[in-house]
Amino acid sequence: MHGQDVTRDNTVRVLIVDDEPELSALLSAAVADAGWQPYVAGGGHKAIRLARDCAPHAVVLDWMLPDLDGLHVLRRLRSENTRLPILMLTARDALAHRLEGLSAGADDYVTKPFALEEVMLRLRGLLRRVGTGAGTAKTAVPESVRRLGDLVLSESSREAWRGSTPVRLTTKEFDLLWFLMGRPRQVFSKAQLLDRIWNSSFDGEGNLIEVYIYSLRSKIDKGRAPMIHTVRGLGYTIRPAEDGHPVAP
Repeated sequence: MHGQDVTRDNTVRVLIVDDEPELSALLSAAVADAGWQPYVAGGGHKAIRLARDCAPHAVVLDWMLPDLDGLHVLRRLRSENTRLPILMLTARDALAHRLEGLSAGADDYVTKPFALEEVMLRLRGLLRRVGTGAGTAKTAVPESVRRLGDLVLSESSREAWRGSTPVRLTTKEFDLLWFLMGRPRQVFSKAQLLDRIWNSSFDGEGNLIEVYIYSLRSKIDKGRAPMIHTVRGLGYTIRPAEDGHPVAP
């Protein structure tokens, strides 16, 4: 297949389908650096053929292709392998387009331009979900990831993204956000958060929670539809941002 080795072994195989050579090269390098085997197709017809040859563990698929529409390729791949993780790439960020891709069978969705780290983070999450982990330690996909709406946290790398934007968090900010994201829509009092995150029940430290919540909001919610909410008289909760929700100041 145009010089690409399709010999199957225990290495995780990732099919990259994109007609932009520079982007394909970047994605291919990142996949190889993760210890996986990249296969590249610049069009839909080649992608379908190559998928049959290399039996990929995951696919990164661009929506806009020069021959076949990405959704057509998605449906073909999905019809031949219902469990194949497929990550869609597209410049279309309208809700209707995202829903169209997901309803056609995409497992996840990244809007261009994107951070390369986010694509790899989401690939690892998809591979973990289907239990792919053959080969070396680097291919075992060890990361634990939590995702809520467009907010993504990686426990192993202690990294966070809101959409395609990396978010720098301190250790305790990460711990607090990780805890809340594991329990979306649940409301926790200051005392509960002190006990869970700081192993403390000292009432005078309630302001500590307020400071950390304020800091998280400034990093996660500022200029975006808010995710972290105060429930008056009860405490704090996190939930996915809703389209049309007022943007946080």
